[in-house]
Amino acid sequence: MLIFPTFFIICFIIHGNSQTADQYPYRSCSSANFTQSSTYHSILNLLLSNLSAHAPGTNGFFNTSIARPPNDAVYGLFQCRGDVTNTTCRNCVTSATKNSAEQFCPLSQGAVVWYDECIFRYSSHSFFSVISLRPGLLAHNEADIGIDTARFNQLVMSTLRHTAASASSVDELFAKQHTYFTSDITLYTLAQCTRDLSYLDCQQCLAQSIDYVPNCCANKRGARVLFPSCFVRYEIYNFYEFTSNNSVQTPPPSLPSSPPGENKVSRVSIVAIVVPIAITVSIILVAVGWWFLHRRAKKKYSPVKEDSVIDEMSTAESLQFDFKTINDATNNFSEENRLGEGGFGAVYKGRLENGQEIAVKRLSRGSSQGFEEFKNEVMLVAKLQHRNLVKLLGFCLDGGEKILIYEYIPNKSLNFFLFDPKRQRELDWLKRYKIIHGIARGMLYLHEDSRLRIIHRDLKASNILLDKNMNPKISDFGLARIVQVDQTQGNTNRIVGTYGYMAPEYAMHGNFSLKSDVYSFGVIVFEILSGKKNNTFYLSDVAEDIMTHAWKLWTDGTSLTLLDASLRESYSKRQALRCIHIALLCVQHDPLCRPSMASIVLMLSSHSTSLPLPKEPAFSMRSKDGGIVIESDRSTRKSDHSSTNEISMSELCPR
Repeated sequence: MLIFPTFFIICFIIHGNSQTADQYPYRSCSSANFTQSSTYHSILNLLLSNLSAHAPGTNGFFNTSIARPPNDAVYGLFQCRGDVTNTTCRNCVTSATKNSAEQFCPLSQGAVVWYDECIFRYSSHSFFSVISLRPGLLAHNEADIGIDTARFNQLVMSTLRHTAASASSVDELFAKQHTYFTSDITLYTLAQCTRDLSYLDCQQCLAQSIDYVPNCCANKRGARVLFPSCFVRYEIYNFYEFTSNNSVQTPPPSLPSSPPGENKVSRVSIVAIVVPIAITVSIILVAVGWWFLHRRAKKKYSPVKEDSVIDEMSTAESLQFDFKTINDATNNFSEENRLGEGGFGAVYKGRLENGQEIAVKRLSRGSSQGFEEFKNEVMLVAKLQHRNLVKLLGFCLDGGEKILIYEYIPNKSLNFFLFDPKRQRELDWLKRYKIIHGIARGMLYLHEDSRLRIIHRDLKASNILLDKNMNPKISDFGLARIVQVDQTQGNTNRIVGTYGYMAPEYAMHGNFSLKSDVYSFGVIVFEILSGKKNNTFYLSDVAEDIMTHAWKLWTDGTSLTLLDASLRESYSKRQALRCIHIALLCVQHDPLCRPSMASIVLMLSSHSTSLPLPKEPAFSMRSKDGGIVIESDRSTRKSDHSSTNEISMSELCPR
């Protein structure tokens, strides 16, 4: 919970007449220190070198982490201002990485440095994909605007909010804007978030920063509010380039009438200059838009090769364990330390020399496809940072051994509790609802909010781990596929995954997409609600599968009978019905009819959001010879849960 009054804010007053002087870099250093020649010092130097080498990154952003067992880890990122050139970005990051640890924050385990053109940050604790509002810095011009202050302050706030709204609605999380205060004074605004944030988190961060402006900077000619995760700025001079996208110009406000003839020439000149420029820009935008659409139309969807997206093992190499360390930690992979069997090998519990508990995934030597999945998982998980994703601590490559080392999750996997008659009682309604919401947020990160766009392809209850507080963590990325940022689907000749969780279009035709993961999520939600595996319904008198059973209950108006009997009456009927409704939307036959993970998170978070009526789901059943038959009846039945007043989400299903 982010509490506004507790934010740590340092204020700067910048002297100047017409503009805010660039007295940067502003910085804040962690009070925790490291010693010279320590392990942390060495991996920090490696991180700084890695960040500098990757500048200007992707759209001016890059984040990475390096860990050195047993306890040392460092996380870092840079974010360049959205309108600067690649050269300017590279120079800014080079300067920041060179000076931060040596000059700005010597021997400090964490630092945030704000240049005019970039933000640079590192810490011994993970901060990726989390709103950071500490420390906060305020800088404002000492000089006042001097005229019509009430209208100026109102214009500043309204323009900043409009700019922030634009920034939090685009992939770059950046926007700038200029508008007119008087005929000769223009207000320039800018808003940006670090690109590891989601749209919603960016919106919240910028809103918090703008809320500080009236108290600190009323009447001031320029000011900026700087947080580690976002910043806003306004000036009455042009402090940015006009060549970037996401630049918005608002029409001049109504001005007081002027004496006849005053400013006539200047206004005619402005029109003569602005109109041709506007026409030229419009032509360029149309041409660029046509080229982009034409390029996308010609392009077939295909998965991006991992090596083309992640071309280094530099970060992963810093995570490498030697085989002896892992062998000792697991007591020679003893059976008593065996936690279970995964899709590509056994999982063991281990303990390092410092006492840290770990989970060790040992890939089968006989697996012909093991190395590719192993490499895929290392590269993926090393780059992903989210509270609902399992944390990779390291790996081991030694001869034929391929081993992954994760944080140890004491409560094992979701299916360990969910499908055991005794243990499932430990999952009360609040825990189950939190697990559903956590899985959704983790999948949203994979699909939309991470630096890569990732389709998991094997989402199931056994791949959801539960930490000591029963928070879900998605694991097992051996089958995941990286796709392009603007890509939502792909095709494969090799069907891999788990029947019962696989979407019909993937199981039958190899077509996988973001909506394939959505289908799997829907199956998991049904299992969490019912406490039963999907395949327990196979050849039963109840239904062919859990989706069909849920649909029958829905159409009969008795959906709540789906719920696990161990919940008794302790659940929220409103939340339970909403979860059933959402799950039915997820398992619809047509992938285009299924909601996105962003929509699902919104549906779970806001009970005021109306939901569209689901169509009958596809269901699978095994024929006598063991084959898979996919059947679907796409007709819509009206249930007791429908309402003539319901409105659909903005993501519409094609008719």
